[in-house]
Amino acid sequence: MSDLKIQHIITLTQLLSKGARYNFVQLTSSSLGKSVQKSQQTASKYLMELENDGFIKRFMKGRKVFVRITNKGYAELVKLHSLLGSSLGAFPSSIELKGEIISGMGEGAYYMSLKGYTKQFKSKIGYVPFPGTLNVKLYQKEYLEAIQQVDDLDGQKINSFSDGKRTYGWVKCFTAKLNRTINCQLIRLERTHYDNSIIELISKNNICKTANLKLGSKVSIKIIIPN
Repeated sequence: MSDLKIQHIITLTQLLSKGARYNFVQLTSSSLGKSVQKSQQTASKYLMELENDGFIKRFMKGRKVFVRITNKGYAELVKLHSLLGSSLGAFPSSIELKGEIISGMGEGAYYMSLKGYTKQFKSKIGYVPFPGTLNVKLYQKEYLEAIQQVDDLDGQKINSFSDGKRTYGWVKCFTAKLNRTINCQLIRLERTHYDNSIIELISKNNICKTANLKLGSKVSIKIIIPN
């Protein structure tokens, strides 16, 4: 991309929104200044700089100013759009979390054994989980922010259901590895008593025994991000 300054990009974007891609549009430096939140004099300066660099064309008709974005100017906006699209849309293939094993509330075994869940687990993640969840406390800010990003993803959804007496919320599953070797699933619940600093893991087998873990053990969790 050319060495466009941020104020020029903002100005070009405003011009594009006013229809200046293919047509000369009438504007005043004062109205443009309001749009880019700058003074009339500053907006006029931006237009002059853009014209000198070949990003816009403009002409005067009496006291009226008419402006159109050139092919060069539009090409720069397209490049910027492409760059932002690929950057903002990109997501890592995995996210690494680290935390400490803590005791839970003892509810995991009950919920993991409900038929409304077990049938879906079997069909969607390939197995019925060991009854119970492994609870991990995240302490560092970077991991708390990372888990919030995961919450925005779809994951493998276990749908909510009702047994006629009450409704049980959905569960989202994300393929994960504990300490780089133990296959498991990170689960995110529609209804939970925990805040975002506590995550829950399920597996086909008893994770604590398989990984020889105890309360206070430090663990790492690699979450595989679905495409």
